[in-house]
Parts: sequence; C-alpha cells; structure tokens
Amino acid sequence: MTEHNPARPSWRCRACGRFWPCSAAKLLLLATYRDRRTALIDHLEGLQAQATEEMAGQNGNRPPDLTDRFTAWAQAG
Repeated sequence: MTEHNPARPSWRCRACGRFWPCSAAKLLLLATYRDRRTALIDHLEGLQAQATEEMAGQNGNRPPDLTDRFTAWAQAG
C-alpha cells in the first residue's frame, strides 16, 4: 500500500493523486501531532515553503497561495 506522501515537485499524493496534503495525510498529521498543534503548524509552514519553491521551479511562475492547502485546515480546532 502506497503511503499518502507528496510526490515532488508536483506535491500530489503518491497514493491517491490528490493535492497533498490529501484527506488521509491530514488525518495522519493530526494524529501524529495530537496535542502539539503549534508544532504541526510549524511543520506545515516549512513544507509549504518547500512546495512553493519546487512548484515555481517547474514552470518559472509563482504558484497560487498555498495557505489554505497547507496550513489553514490545521489551525481550525
């Protein structure tokens, strides 16, 4: 079974092909960082910065704002 990890530099899920983090990856991240929401946000912000850089390198354009995709969902709750 393929894990729900990002395929770089596209940042799509290796398992389901959806934009990463997909729903399964979000659930895993929430479980991994249970009771450590600030650490989760810090981790996701770092990944968002990497994704922004890697996606921009693919076509030379800045990708759309990735905040909703990477961190906004984790701040709720």
